[in-house]
Amino acid sequence: MPEPTPIPMSATLAADEVLARRRQAGERVLSMASGEIGLPVHPALAERLAAAAHENDYGPVVGSPELRCAAAGYWGRRGLVSDSDLVVAGPGSKPLLFALLLAIGGDVVVPVPSWVSYPVHARLIGVRPIPVPIRPGEGGVPDPERLREAVIAARAAGHDPRSVVVTVPDNPTGTVASQVTVRQLTTVARELDLVIVSDEIYCDLVYDSAAPALSPAKSAPERTVVTTGLTKNLAVGGWRTGVARLPDSDAGRALHSRLVSVASQIWSSPPAPIQAAAAYAFGEPPEIAERIAASRRLHETVARTVAGHFTKAGAVLAPVQATCYLYPDFEPLRNHLSRAHDVHGGDDLARLLSQRHGVGLLPASAFGEAPDALRIRAATSRLYGDTDEQRMAALEAVDPLQLPWVREAVDRIDEVLSDLFR
Repeated sequence: MPEPTPIPMSATLAADEVLARRRQAGERVLSMASGEIGLPVHPALAERLAAAAHENDYGPVVGSPELRCAAAGYWGRRGLVSDSDLVVAGPGSKPLLFALLLAIGGDVVVPVPSWVSYPVHARLIGVRPIPVPIRPGEGGVPDPERLREAVIAARAAGHDPRSVVVTVPDNPTGTVASQVTVRQLTTVARELDLVIVSDEIYCDLVYDSAAPALSPAKSAPERTVVTTGLTKNLAVGGWRTGVARLPDSDAGRALHSRLVSVASQIWSSPPAPIQAAAAYAFGEPPEIAERIAASRRLHETVARTVAGHFTKAGAVLAPVQATCYLYPDFEPLRNHLSRAHDVHGGDDLARLLSQRHGVGLLPASAFGEAPDALRIRAATSRLYGDTDEQRMAALEAVDPLQLPWVREAVDRIDEVLSDLFR
């Protein structure tokens, strides 16, 4: 019997499980591994979910008309005029991304570093992920020139790259690719006839609202699919909801038909009660817009403070521009880490921080980099408190760093780094 394709556990979820077991065993741990946004559910969302609990029909495969219209309006307010008939909803943006790659077919270009699941999705559908490095400080988008070279080389070798996945803003680096780089990417994608799959789930968490991330759909509307959800901006990861915006073009409509067929065989329809809450959220009433703005301010305050502790310790990292992620590079400290701690790469460093200090982080290898890369990803979104009362206080605080539990967590990071590098 042939061996099935190896499927690694998601690095973020696996790290979460390990830390949860250690916490239950009474250990002192600091969870900075996963992208879980540690904030309470907005009461208005909970009310709408509860009110729709009786809705138990399958409903349309593509999602309810209310949700699709609300999502189209959401994109329209961001300068992406959208046809609700070309919006597809699913039980989370992760399965939507998987289904999209399956519907597109062919090999997939992924940036390095990139979110842990993109290359695994490609392997699961039986195609090749083609890794292409990013430009320094511009996470989420493959360097356009190197993208061109990689695709031409892959096709010359008999492979079939058809799509490129980008993340705007980026996980794991917390940076935003420049408008120049995004436009160059779209030029290359058009030249090579690649579909762009733009994962924009973090677009509402760019700190400078006057300088939003540029969606590739602005300059290559005929070939860009945009996906998003409520997991990050409204912290409802457990509700599993996502939406995809397909291009208004002949190719986009053909892809829409294939995606709907795939969805019909995998998830049948998105959960009806969650769709009702999501439609309300994508409508962006004032209370929802205010909650997202408060979340953005909290992420910025805590992430930039923690970034300062990393740079004080001697690590290098690009200025964080969005989300709650940091991607410090400890290369300048390689000799010290090797001599003092027998650390030679990100895997070693993450292991040391976890075993010695109870700090959960992910190594660069989880995001497609070589094991000897001395980079790690740190997520600050679990530092806001252990209860909804604490997290709400953090959201509402003028200066969340003055709250004792937030200050304790941030100071703990400083202590650990000081111990590691003194």
